[in-house]
Amino acid sequence: MQFTAYERTLQGTGASRRLRNAAKVPGIVYGAGEPKMIELDHNALFFALKKEAFHSSILEMTLGDRTEKVLLRDYQMHAYKPMVMHVDFQRIDETTKLRKKVPLHFSGEELSPAVKTDKCLVSHVRTDLEIECLAAQLPEFVTIDLSGLVKGTSLHASDLKLPAGIKAVKRGTLDPVIVAVTLPKAEEEVVAAPTVVVPAEKGKAKPKKDEKQNKK
Repeated sequence: MQFTAYERTLQGTGASRRLRNAAKVPGIVYGAGEPKMIELDHNALFFALKKEAFHSSILEMTLGDRTEKVLLRDYQMHAYKPMVMHVDFQRIDETTKLRKKVPLHFSGEELSPAVKTDKCLVSHVRTDLEIECLAAQLPEFVTIDLSGLVKGTSLHASDLKLPAGIKAVKRGTLDPVIVAVTLPKAEEEVVAAPTVVVPAEKGKAKPKKDEKQNKK
């Protein structure tokens, strides 16, 4: 994907506010050289951020008379308005080793024994995965084949078959669940419980009045 950025000379809160009032977004591009302050057209960036590929693939940024390969690293949105406040990009080349979250696309779910035979429910617990690879190998997304799912199983990050040169980032000993298979909840028959009559306890006999009380 390609986009256009413009060099920004003014910095500070006031300058950034004026940019936003002019429908521009302040940003920065860093890595492989001097960091540069940039600005982008707000509407173009806002709609680009809605595209999956803009978040997970190598982008071509035109800045002046140069085109650089960059990766979206971070962006900030307004607390309650549909407004991009700031954006960060990182310059990369094909030999850059990076870590990046990429979307997971699932296929073959309806053909799996879990769904086709046992009518199980398949839950996509995670929809993205952090991977490590060279920039040249960065995929726009990773496709996960679910055709082998069976009932009562879960698919963990360690079970995924990733393309050559790509590996999932591990966080200690954690092995997060990606997909879970559960049986559908059967309608439970409500059986009326028989009424049990509990006999009341026999009341204790009242103590007899003593002679003094009788005389009274």
